[in-house]
Amino acid sequence: MSTIVFFHAHPDDESSQTAGSMSRASDEGHRVVVVYATGGEHGEVPDDLAPGESLADRRRAEAEASARITGTARVAWLGYHDSGMTGWEQNSDPKSFHQAPLDEAAARLAAILDEEEADVLVGYDWHGSYGHPDHVKVHAVTYAAAARAVRAPRVLEETMNRDVMRAQMQAARDAGMGDSFDPDGPMDDGNPMGMPEAELHWAVDVSEHMDRIRAAMQAHRSQVSDIGMFMSMPPEVFTAAFGTEYFIERGRPAGMVRGWFLDASPR
Repeated sequence: MSTIVFFHAHPDDESSQTAGSMSRASDEGHRVVVVYATGGEHGEVPDDLAPGESLADRRRAEAEASARITGTARVAWLGYHDSGMTGWEQNSDPKSFHQAPLDEAAARLAAILDEEEADVLVGYDWHGSYGHPDHVKVHAVTYAAAARAVRAPRVLEETMNRDVMRAQMQAARDAGMGDSFDPDGPMDDGNPMGMPEAELHWAVDVSEHMDRIRAAMQAHRSQVSDIGMFMSMPPEVFTAAFGTEYFIERGRPAGMVRGWFLDASPR
């Protein structure tokens, strides 16, 4: 059995990006750990916070609830603040993940990797799929931490399949749904969404875990806009959007394999 550490920028990112793989791994007896770089301090603020309860408090509790759904054994936090979207004044907050010295952040993550004797570390692609400053930083910290770990883990980058998204958006328009989202258009950093399929290595079928993916998202109910949008999707659309999770693995031969990355050894 392996220990897999999933490194995410904010609470709720795991639910829409890797909840299927987390559930699958835990079901197979692997130890699943999730590490959050930030507390998601600049997400949506619900109107039912208790006196003295902060948004970060709420989101930590939601992350723990999501972990129980996916079978995650440990939830850990690097302790940085949410940096906000590109250009927000929060980008310059000295406590933000965006401003964190790379060596410092990598050392914090590497300490967790060493404690867990991690076999696999999952981070994000080079621009975090859509350019959010914290997602971009996750990519850099992932590789820096892996290099610092006593036993270097196998590293994968979670991403989105731009070609599939393009086809899905065209199908929606053809069906008269009128969705104007363009994955080839500029995202938060000016780059297109995700990565082209030609640069991907793993397509993991997690369609057997759709109920748990949905439940993990619902655990983050404070984030009304995103979670509400996902929950409004018809079942077949939800499965099309979240039933396959995509990963890049440096050093593997070109070409996307439809399979489970834990069934294979790195090449």
